[in-house]
Amino acid sequence: MEFLKFLISRLFFKHLFYVIVITISVIVLIFLFLKIYTRHGQALSVPDLRGLTILEAQDILVSKKLRYQVIDSVYSNLVERGCIVEQNPPADFKVKINRTIFLTINAFNPEMVRMPNVLGVSLRQAKAIIETAGLTIGRLNYVPDIAVNNVLEQRYQGKIVETGDSIPKGAKIDLILGRGLSDDKTAAPDLIGLDLKTALNRITSRYLNIGAIIYDGSFMNAEDSANAFIWKQRPVVDDETLLNLGSAVDIWITVDSSKLPIPDTTNFDF
Repeated sequence: MEFLKFLISRLFFKHLFYVIVITISVIVLIFLFLKIYTRHGQALSVPDLRGLTILEAQDILVSKKLRYQVIDSVYSNLVERGCIVEQNPPADFKVKINRTIFLTINAFNPEMVRMPNVLGVSLRQAKAIIETAGLTIGRLNYVPDIAVNNVLEQRYQGKIVETGDSIPKGAKIDLILGRGLSDDKTAAPDLIGLDLKTALNRITSRYLNIGAIIYDGSFMNAEDSANAFIWKQRPVVDDETLLNLGSAVDIWITVDSSKLPIPDTTNFDF
């Protein structure tokens, strides 16, 4: 009976009111603390650090109250040595203040590989062997020889390179090839609209060399290179004009799709 009287007494409701006020106050303080601790709504855009040196990236990150950590190094031809190749989180990703940005830099010293032996094999076999070893085909130089497209010498930076020699990964290997005893010729490939890698393979498959590579003003960063395509070439495709083996083909590269020729879709059927 006394307990029931207490439950309906003024003192009970007074204490109940105090409990509710204290509980609400504690909850509000907890949420306020969490908001401050997690910096709710204070997100930053991660800057694009690719191509920058560590010191340049550090200045930018410090100004934005972000941290960084170098976690790996690779060898790449896309940026200068010692510059940033990759970042995580990527550019424009939203993060909190004091978030750590993990960086991968371009190694100062390239990875070294062993030169394979391609002497005496065909150009097609030599290309496969060289690329499997982590190298690339450079210039093709043709000299009179009884065997057509047979590798007579392998060179790096103008000097003969022996099988087993250590050279930088990704290096260009020039080949001296036989062109036969006749004056063989080949037609220029159609490169318009192709990306650079595909174009280089097509040029090599015609026993020709890449000449000048001219980039237009549409390039803004390294990513544009991956999306670029060829919009002009010299010599142009002409079934009546044949080139000497080893001739150079110049190419013009862009990311501006408006430079591509408009295909002729005129229908003359009646």
